Amino acid sequence: MSAQEFWLISAPGEKGTNDAWEKFEKCANNLAASNKFNIPDLKVGTLDQLVGLSDDLSKLDAAAEQVTRKLVQYFAEVLEDNKDKLTDHLQIGNKDMHTYVTRFQWEGAKYPLKQSLKVLSEIIGKQVTQIDNDLKAKALGYNNLKNSLASIDRKATGSLMTKDLADLVKADDFVLESEYLQTLLVVVPKLASKDWEASYASFSLMVVPGSSKLIAEEGEFSLYTVTMFKKVIDEFKNAAREKKFMVRDFVYDEESLKAGKNERDKLVAEKQRQYAPLIRWLKINFGEIFAAYIHLKALRVFVESVLRYGLPVNFQAAVVEPNKGAAKKLRSELNKLYSHLDGSAAGPIDTFEDSPALMSLGVNEYYPYVFFALKMDFIDSKR
Repeated sequence: MSAQEFWLISAPGEKGTNDAWEKFEKCANNLAASNKFNIPDLKVGTLDQLVGLSDDLSKLDAAAEQVTRKLVQYFAEVLEDNKDKLTDHLQIGNKDMHTYVTRFQWEGAKYPLKQSLKVLSEIIGKQVTQIDNDLKAKALGYNNLKNSLASIDRKATGSLMTKDLADLVKADDFVLESEYLQTLLVVVPKLASKDWEASYASFSLMVVPGSSKLIAEEGEFSLYTVTMFKKVIDEFKNAAREKKFMVRDFVYDEESLKAGKNERDKLVAEKQRQYAPLIRWLKINFGEIFAAYIHLKALRVFVESVLRYGLPVNFQAAVVEPNKGAAKKLRSELNKLYSHLDGSAAGPIDTFEDSPALMSLGVNEYYPYVFFALKMDFIDSKR
């Protein structure tokens, strides 16, 4: 992406829109890349309707941007190790974001020109809400699947104190189907292994002598088995705890171990099954939400231009990419060119750009010409 922010501006024509464009191009020469932002003839309605709509569009603009950001962020999460391919997926039709904006064409099939501005805003509003709701639902289902899988995998990692021990043991390590005896698994610090081997049989009178066997060693710990009469298990656990030996809560059961492995296999298969349709949905709906977002910007430029410049409709809109380091100079040149349009907005550029008080009030966003910022930083630059 060559720009993190575009400027959408409009200025009134004198004889027609061509002279407005020529003046603007001359002003922006060497300071920015600019293209016409083609907004068709829309139904104007009454002044009162436009004033009310202006506020509604502002709120809808913020909502559309938020949903677009959420969708892109979630898209990156779903791609996991393929996040570097995210940009390739963010297409509107066959166009990337930059091309779509700089070569903007109103999509009349989605947003019919015969409809009023209010109806067009409602169409976009329903679209934004629907995509947001669908995204939440799809994210919830897929995330639950991922979290269940991650939970299983977490149990397979970590130290012997916490990890799932199923893959480390086998039936031969245990006394099974005995009415009186039970085999326990005990985690022992490696440095205390000799102490364990010398003392475990003394933790209770009913520990089977010589029954402890080393099963595994990982990191700082060793895993031992030990067999005893069931009725002294609690007594044994207390004695082991005092010596910093940890008895793991584990009962060997062939069926449940198989079920655990099968459960992971099922989750992996289900995640793979859902992945491709989810990617397809995200691609399609990114195109939908981004198109809606830019059409919304076009509506805002149109409404604000009519409110500022009056009727009949006679203005030229442009999408502008200020050159690196040239934003302040461009702002100054535009101010000179259009200051006659609105004296209240023609203060010194330094005042607008550098005054924290004015910026906090949003005054820096008000100029003699219609201006809207279009942020294009949907893809995290750190990604």
